[in-house]
Amino acid sequence: MDSPTGIRWRRLGGLKPIKTKRKSKEVEADTNKNMVEEEEPLSPSARLFHEPNFNVHVTTILGIKTPLSPQVIKEKLMHTLVKHPRFSSLQVVDEKAGEMKWVRTKVDIDQHVVVPDLDRNMGSPDKFVEDYVYNLSKSSLDKSKPLWDLHVLNVKTSDAQGVAVVRIHHSLGDGTSLMSLLLACTRQVADPDKLPTIPGQNKKTTNSFSGLSKPKFWKYYLIAVWLFIQLIWNTIRDIVIFGATALFLKDTKTPIKAPPCSELNPRRVVYRIVSLDDMKVVKNAMNMTINDVALGITQAGLSRYLNRRYAEGKKDEGETQKRNNLPKNIRLRSTILINLRPSAGIQVLADMMEKDAEAKWGNWIGFVLLPYKIALRDDPLDYVREAKATIDRKKNSLEAVYTFSIADLVLKFFGVKASSDLSHRIITQTTMCVSNIVGPQEEIGFYGHPIAYLASGSYGQPHALMINFQSYVNKMTMVLSVDESVIPDPHQLLDDLQLSLQLIKDAVLASC
Repeated sequence: MDSPTGIRWRRLGGLKPIKTKRKSKEVEADTNKNMVEEEEPLSPSARLFHEPNFNVHVTTILGIKTPLSPQVIKEKLMHTLVKHPRFSSLQVVDEKAGEMKWVRTKVDIDQHVVVPDLDRNMGSPDKFVEDYVYNLSKSSLDKSKPLWDLHVLNVKTSDAQGVAVVRIHHSLGDGTSLMSLLLACTRQVADPDKLPTIPGQNKKTTNSFSGLSKPKFWKYYLIAVWLFIQLIWNTIRDIVIFGATALFLKDTKTPIKAPPCSELNPRRVVYRIVSLDDMKVVKNAMNMTINDVALGITQAGLSRYLNRRYAEGKKDEGETQKRNNLPKNIRLRSTILINLRPSAGIQVLADMMEKDAEAKWGNWIGFVLLPYKIALRDDPLDYVREAKATIDRKKNSLEAVYTFSIADLVLKFFGVKASSDLSHRIITQTTMCVSNIVGPQEEIGFYGHPIAYLASGSYGQPHALMINFQSYVNKMTMVLSVDESVIPDPHQLLDDLQLSLQLIKDAVLASC
């Protein structure tokens, strides 16, 4: 399939689930009773990820500080991850009932753990790993077995002694849940019996009346009423914008906006490790969250990158890049998919795998449309101030709840295809996707292999750009998943993001 933007790779549109005919009731009762008891219908969101225009896979790269032992990994997987129902089940269509179900099956671990023969004298190990993940994104997982695999690459890179690549179909869960499950398979390096510690949200609120006499009850009441009015107004505003986006409102056609059918193209996943402590300096000095800082860095980095892209082809290109080449009033938004189902937590997931305990699992997806202000600022701190204002308003809105409800109603009344078309429409009207996943505070090991870094990406999404922030100990990994026909220089974008963090940090220190 050709397009003006370059060659498109053909990949199976959507994962076509296995179709089976039911046995007679008598045979089923006698020979397949246990299997039937373990059957469970796929959730609507899980079915959504099997539509041809939404066939999304998650790829997580684990940088390891030591060479990996494939045999140890296989043995440990059988006692942990494989015990999770989603990772030991086929997605089957019952022709008679017309429903997709999870059906437990026996897992052949050798079909899920891939150990390729590698050339020890390869020229660039970093480029090899990057190309390996890129080639994985050209194909879908085999539907005749549970939809996940793990690739062991015993090659020394600039950041690790070995690399493990975990690939999982998005119908098994959302990114945060899948990362939590993966972390439940790890243990602290300092204490191998302990699970990782994930920082909780800071629930401490600032006392606006510190040093003053506490206001009377009626003042508290007025404040509560005002906050409620803000909540209603923000929600109505966001729902109107969501509806307008579904109908006609699209982002500006910038150099990073995906063309039609971009989801069919492979994705190049690149990453850059920066200091989490640098981000905390900004966070503490400006009284905000790491999420606010990450969004500010993203706004600043994208502004620098787009300014350069708009200068391409002009006379005196080098000098032009130093000037403001950005068009006015760029509309650029990211779509954030939020799972409204409460997270089970790492301890619960570990118990589920080790003790066959129950845990909540699945996708309840709501949409949040996050706007970015693309401009060149004289003061780098303006990027994070604007980011905080945007996120604070989004926090005081029920956008995700209502967009989930809208998508759920479309699904119930018009079916999976209509719901998929709505989701695809919203995503293609926006420019990119962004996520921020909080990782462990201490060093952890993956089945005895100490982890150097974590980097998660994805492919199969309509966006040409996806940015993931992944924290781990005192590091923050910025990960880009890009369609190279749209963004041919992803490492340059990483440079711009890294430089933006440095400029913002320097501005904070200079203002102290």
